Formats: sequence, C-alpha cells, structure tokens
Amino acid sequence: MPPFTARADELPDVFPVFPLAGALLLPGGRLPLNIFEPRYLALTEDALAAGRVFGMVQPDPQRPPGATGPALYRVGCLGRLVSFSETEDGCYLVTLLGLSRFRITGEAVMRRGYRRAEADFAPFADDLDPPAPHFDRDTLLVALRAYFIRRGIEASWDVISRMPDIELLTTLGMVCPFAAPEKQALLEAATPTEQAATLLALLQMDVQAPGGDTPPGRVS
Repeated sequence: MPPFTARADELPDVFPVFPLAGALLLPGGRLPLNIFEPRYLALTEDALAAGRVFGMVQPDPQRPPGATGPALYRVGCLGRLVSFSETEDGCYLVTLLGLSRFRITGEAVMRRGYRRAEADFAPFADDLDPPAPHFDRDTLLVALRAYFIRRGIEASWDVISRMPDIELLTTLGMVCPFAAPEKQALLEAATPTEQAATLLALLQMDVQAPGGDTPPGRVS
C-alpha cells in the first residue's frame, strides 16, 4: 500500500484539538499517544469516524485561560491516525502522522468534552511537500552528541547517521526533551532550513549552560 498523502483541499476548516504540553508533532513525524481521559477517548472515536484527523497543540502558559480551558499557542500541527489499538483497561494506543501545521483563528463549540479549532493552513502550504533543508549536518551532529552526553541519552549513531536530512530534523525535534517554548519555536520555524538553525541553537545553548560538557569531535 502506498504511503498516505494529503492535499491542501482535503484539510479541514474545523477539527478536534488535543492540548498537551511538551508533545510536539511535526509534519512527517509520528507521535505515539496513550489516551485515557474520557474526553480524549471521545475525541479519538469521533476522529476515527470522520477523516481520522485531529490537531496537536500546546497550552500557552503566558496567556490567561478562557471559558473552554487553558489558552493555546496559536500554531499546532494536524495529525492523521495511522495506527490504533485498545488496551484491556479501555485506553487507546494511537500513532499520529503529522500532516501540516495550522494557525488557530477561532474556537468552535466543544463536542463531547473536547475542544475544536477553526484554523488556517495557508501560512504553511509547503508542509505537504517541504523543500529540502540546507544546514551543516556535521556541525548539527557534533552538537547533538554533546547534548546527548550531557542529558545521559543513549542513541544509535549508526541509525542517526543514515537518516535523510528532513527525517533527521523532524525526529530530533520531536524526541529531544526540550521545554515547551523551545518545542514551539521548532514548530513555528518558517522553513526546514530555519528549523535546522533553531534546533542547532537549542542544542548548543543547552550544552553551554552551566554544568554542561562540550566534548569535541565528530559523529561517525
């Protein structure tokens, strides 16, 4: 079966959103979720019945909450359910494939306890066919090695070294344990090239913070 692809005219104007701090979904990335709250179980069921899509967005702690819950960052990412299973205790284990970022323009009436966004995908038209990023891969991998050492993260460098550039940026952006504002900065980077520059800056700032190590060398 060929991989799923979406067209701009297939993206919905209104869709459910799952607000979750620290959870970053990028276009082309795959985000596993363990869903157990009743309202998000309902969200998943409704998404499965209607397009299999919902949006991931982070709460924005810098803005006051509203009538429907915490304030949300204006930019999130629409995902498509590409795997689903149910556990014995009634939880859903799902995987979302990132399709395109969106900018929230309003909020629709809640449904079955979950929130729904009105959104504009036009600012992120390239997400469905992103341009190739341009960055110094060796410099990024050296910074990544130093970051992983400082954080005590083990990695398969052989696998990392074989990743295509866009997959590398997406994977690292999603799995590195950055703070919510840093994840949002990666999400809102205008192009893959700008995302690479943001990722490199975040890695280097973390390593250069007090207590960090900056081991020299290249990644083989």
